[in-house]
Amino acid sequence: MTFITYFVSKVDVLLCLSACIAFLIYWLNGSKKSTRNMPPGPTPLPLIGNLHLLDRNKPYKSLMELSEKYGDVFTVQFGPKKVVIIAGYKAVKEALVTQADDFGQRVDLPVFKLISNDKGIVFSNGESWKSTRRFTLSTLREFGMGKKSIEERIKDELNAFIENIKSHNDKPFDATIILNSAVSNIICSIIFGKRFEYGDRTFIKLIELTAENAHLIGAPKLMLYNYFPLIGSLLGVHKKLQKNTEDLINFALEFIQMRRREFDENDIAGYIDAYLKKQKQELTNAVTYFDDENLVFTILDLFAAGSETTATTLHWALLLMAKYPEIQKRVQEEIRTHIKPGQMPTVDDRRSMPYTDAVIHEVQRFANIVPLNLPHTTANDVYFRGYCIPKGTEVIPFLTSVLYDKSQWKTPYAFNPNHFLDASGKFVRQEAFMPFSAGRRACVGESLAKMELFLFFTGLLQAFTFHPPAGVSREDLSLDPVLGLLLTPTPHLICARHNS
Repeated sequence: MTFITYFVSKVDVLLCLSACIAFLIYWLNGSKKSTRNMPPGPTPLPLIGNLHLLDRNKPYKSLMELSEKYGDVFTVQFGPKKVVIIAGYKAVKEALVTQADDFGQRVDLPVFKLISNDKGIVFSNGESWKSTRRFTLSTLREFGMGKKSIEERIKDELNAFIENIKSHNDKPFDATIILNSAVSNIICSIIFGKRFEYGDRTFIKLIELTAENAHLIGAPKLMLYNYFPLIGSLLGVHKKLQKNTEDLINFALEFIQMRRREFDENDIAGYIDAYLKKQKQELTNAVTYFDDENLVFTILDLFAAGSETTATTLHWALLLMAKYPEIQKRVQEEIRTHIKPGQMPTVDDRRSMPYTDAVIHEVQRFANIVPLNLPHTTANDVYFRGYCIPKGTEVIPFLTSVLYDKSQWKTPYAFNPNHFLDASGKFVRQEAFMPFSAGRRACVGESLAKMELFLFFTGLLQAFTFHPPAGVSREDLSLDPVLGLLLTPTPHLICARHNS
């Protein structure tokens, strides 16, 4: 298999030949970067670098194997591009927290530029990123993120969620869309100042486009576009992602225009309204970062980050409960002990429910939904653990290696809630629990996600017992993930028996 067919099959021979010639020129130019005192790594092959060493369906697994051989800091070459991998809890924490300024920039990959145009809060850098992130964090807190006020919104959505699942009457169903809808409505209530009905066609399309983009960004074909942009462009592997992004942008623009027509600075209903008010305040400033394009991409960042990650984690949680009924039963016993019949869970209940809290944390650790993290880059030459990482080098703070670090977890590759419990059954925080990343680029919605995970998970297990469809054993339930930017469960059906 050639490196082209590694990514793409059945392409036109002439087009491939032209692409390879263009790539050869790109590689000759790109491979000139100094390698003096860079971290060690496998010897790259001409043109393809170390791509032959990666399992394209599980690249994180290949990188784990390389870290065993080359240590906590090593270099791999993706085509012409050298990438430094930082592996293990101690090294990742040192990079992202201790040397936060050195590793705080987001790398400028072609695919990131395509979906953000250097705007928003996830893929941007510099003063634009700082100003937008600061404003966004402040505004999200004003709308209740991490506070008691947002709890009621989550509980209202949980009621609608439960009613929808009841309608399936313990028959097999795919939980993907309903999970995404319920979780997305929380961030929608913050961004847009409203929730959507689950059957709303526009809402479903928004969810589907966001989910598809999350899958495409991490797919092997888009790796081709990232590391061989000339070939990727000629082969058009980015076109679907580009079209989806254009549709998402148009949705955001339409909503912004509607909110602008109805804007009342004395009645700020959501993030968009708060941003429009900020724009008005910035009119007299010579320089402002609060333009409409930045608003559009911030909306898309917030929606994706506030829906996909939490919904995917809950999807794994339900699958794991069906896979391990003894763990599900123990959670339900704790729920019955601490929450009165007819009452919904509250955030305060978490303190008295250590086992449930441990299970949720272990789902996040075990599911490992963002295995490679979002890559960073070095703003200057960086000296790290005896090596010199040149300015502009792509750096991957490898989250899989943290969540599966053998020095931090007793059984890293097993689903084991005891990772978060002491001998007396009390909940124990673990420093190596880093699913939201860390440092300057940590997820802005971490506190909201934690609240959602506890309330949704506890509320669902209070109402239902999840199990495989008839004729499917729990051993048949696959824990192999589908590769994308996020690791999602293999498509499956599940049943929810109401706990009447």
